[in-house]
Amino acid sequence: MRLSFLVLTPVCVFLGASIVVANNKNVSMSLLMLALLGALLAHISVNTFNEYFDFKSGLDLTTKRTQFSGGSGALPRHPEMVNAVFTIGAVSLIATLMIGGFFIWKSGAGIVPIGLAGLILIVSYTGWINRHPFLCLIAPGIGFGFLVVVGTQFVLEGEYTLLSWLVAVVPFFLVNNLLLLNQYPDIQADANVGRNHFPIAYGVRRSNMVYGLFVLATILVIVIYVMTGYLPALSLIALFPMPLAFFSLYGAIKYGKSIGNSPQYLGANVAVTIFTPLLLGLSIIIG
Repeated sequence: MRLSFLVLTPVCVFLGASIVVANNKNVSMSLLMLALLGALLAHISVNTFNEYFDFKSGLDLTTKRTQFSGGSGALPRHPEMVNAVFTIGAVSLIATLMIGGFFIWKSGAGIVPIGLAGLILIVSYTGWINRHPFLCLIAPGIGFGFLVVVGTQFVLEGEYTLLSWLVAVVPFFLVNNLLLLNQYPDIQADANVGRNHFPIAYGVRRSNMVYGLFVLATILVIVIYVMTGYLPALSLIALFPMPLAFFSLYGAIKYGKSIGNSPQYLGANVAVTIFTPLLLGLSIIIG
């Protein structure tokens, strides 16, 4: 399930809920917990399916695992659990669909596009999206940014608001960067099994350029939202973790494919991805 990776999910759900508070609406704790459960189950589903298919393709047997890349290593150590891992993914997906069905009944059909997009991401990420560089580049940000943040806001409020779409842009850029950098150590192994994500197709140098562009875009949108009044001035505190992104970019430029041997750069990338939307959500509630 990659439990340590699941921390990102409640942060994005929290960010979506913060927008409801900013809209002066009451937050139903029961609906919020159900939305969090659905998002966690979706995340678990995509993680376990990825684990299963990476093992079946032989990828898990050739990657050099780091704390942030190369899979969990669970199935190579316990291959007898392969069917159980697939079952966990399938059961998690079914439970996610059931929760989605409840929200359709509770909040209306407006949530259907979010749910369908999430379903497509879960079932196609490992086998299809990973073979298309630009789709693979933006799929993580779509999932955690737009689907989780905007989806949470909708099921709590019953309608979409412009602010949720605007705010979702921040985790969109950051989560794209999170997965982008984590792909560097696995470039050769991924290519050997037919994957064709952005670093494989366009190389580390261009990937670094995209990473830097996404970092600058994150900073720019936060500043613009504050200047135009969409966010309170306090939201500038969300920029405090951004030096970590530049630290990670420095490591990516210096070490390239070997960045996995210097995990502090990948760790900083994780930290900025978590703390920036967390601080942004807090600023929205307080401000």
